[in-house]
Amino acid sequence: MAEISLLQAESFFALIWLVCRIVIWIKCRRIDWKREAVLLLMYVDLAVIIRFVFFPMSRVNGRVQPLRFDPSEMLPFKINLIPFVHLLEYDGKKELLLNVIGNTAMFIPGGIVLPIIDNKLDSFWKAAGACALISLCIEIIQLFFFERTTDIDDLILNTFGAAIGCLICQSVQKLRKRKRQNPA
Repeated sequence: MAEISLLQAESFFALIWLVCRIVIWIKCRRIDWKREAVLLLMYVDLAVIIRFVFFPMSRVNGRVQPLRFDPSEMLPFKINLIPFVHLLEYDGKKELLLNVIGNTAMFIPGGIVLPIIDNKLDSFWKAAGACALISLCIEIIQLFFFERTTDIDDLILNTFGAAIGCLICQSVQKLRKRKRQNPA
């Protein structure tokens, strides 16, 4: 069994991010600092998602507990494909609300930032779909950690959060457009 600390996971994610950004800078032969600032927002959102999705919420002696990886306990994969079946299994309303609000809120920033990052994600459906794919990737990665379950509820709630973010982004863009057309 291997244990992965939060620091190790975030360091690995940071390394992957930096390598990808450097490759793109070399390929483009320039660095667009405004774009990098917006991309940094997406990086922070994904880093927060990594923390809350893969590592236990409760702390022991003030420390975040490590993620455990044990190939011998990985199978069978824990997958729930029935929407909202587990919502009634929470111990109380607080845990239920934490799950629903948390899974939704984590993806609101992605829904806001993705359309800004990539012009191809200019419509609500494209941006929400991109966030749904990110959520699906996270759910698939969870399959390899035996303490985690891949749950359709998470995918639905994450996509709902991204949709809220997309609507916020579109509303702000429409307001800006109106202000440019009708300067007061």
